[in-house]
Amino acid sequence: MLRSRFALLAVFLILSFQAVAQDGPPKENGKREAHLTELITLDPTIKLDIRYATDNNFVGKKVYPEARAFLQKPAAKRIARIHQKLRKQGLGLVIFDGYRPWSITKLFWEVTPEDKRKFVADPAKGSKHNRGCAIDLSIYDLKSGKLVEMPSDYDEFSERASPDYAGGTAEQRANRDLLRKLMEDEGFIVNANEWWHFDYKDWEKYAIYDISFGEAARK
Repeated sequence: MLRSRFALLAVFLILSFQAVAQDGPPKENGKREAHLTELITLDPTIKLDIRYATDNNFVGKKVYPEARAFLQKPAAKRIARIHQKLRKQGLGLVIFDGYRPWSITKLFWEVTPEDKRKFVADPAKGSKHNRGCAIDLSIYDLKSGKLVEMPSDYDEFSERASPDYAGGTAEQRANRDLLRKLMEDEGFIVNANEWWHFDYKDWEKYAIYDISFGEAARK
């Protein structure tokens, strides 16, 4: 009986530890310190459309206090370079999201139905957004200021969001493939489920952060 009680206590302690651990980001050793760079400080003509600072997102409410976008410095420099390449074609980059605090990733997981969770990151593992090494973006027309057409909307949880989706118009697919080529040429990897989401090649070298945009600006 005593042994059974100790076994039950051990299980309880393990489960309690796991529950507590979810209140903060996973801890990893030997990672680089954050050197988060605000994208518009490298090029103020990069367009921001930070959906999570508005009600226009899949959560349906504002979850960011400010419309700002940060990336680790090496990745940020490459984004600025891609933007300059597009400007020669009368186009530019529009940014939907960059560095994302871990607590927001946890919120997204909690509000997303189980059958759609392939579109969001598991907070138990953290996300590349939390490391400052993932970016959500698209292309806009410099003259009109409007987004170019893509096979799906941003944050659309459907098969159309796949970077390999064969449907849509030829123009939509060409725009999507242009973005992908430019990003891959600079060391980014497209997400298997989202044409707009790209991860920087060195993401695993950085820790998972849960700091505010104000703190990020001071890094």
